[in-house]
Amino acid sequence: MKILRLRLPLRVAAAVVLPLAIAGCDQLGIESASAVAAKKDADGRAIGAACRHAGRAIEDCFGMNKKADKAAVFAGWKEMNDYMRENNIEVVAPQGAATAVAKDAAPEDAKDDAPAADAGHKKHS
Repeated sequence: MKILRLRLPLRVAAAVVLPLAIAGCDQLGIESASAVAAKKDADGRAIGAACRHAGRAIEDCFGMNKKADKAAVFAGWKEMNDYMRENNIEVVAPQGAATAVAKDAAPEDAKDDAPAADAGHKKHS
């Protein structure tokens, strides 16, 4: 009898504590699968919208963002395309550092120009 009296409070305590501990997982930084999927979808849509606003083709956008979900990137690109057409918004060309697409397209030209540039700047001993 004494054993049953001790087990009942432990069971009640476990029944109360376990749901509270599980509910606290969000506070510990553990994200649910649906939250991770929603974040991945939102990131992909943002990437697609940014690519369209910068005037990049969807294929270039896919190539520059290989880890992003392609369906979400396309959805964001299409939404921004429709929005830009409806509101007559012009493309904003990217400024600053060279884009990855420009780097991929230019290696052969750079190789041809590099020896000619080096030949004119050789030190004479």
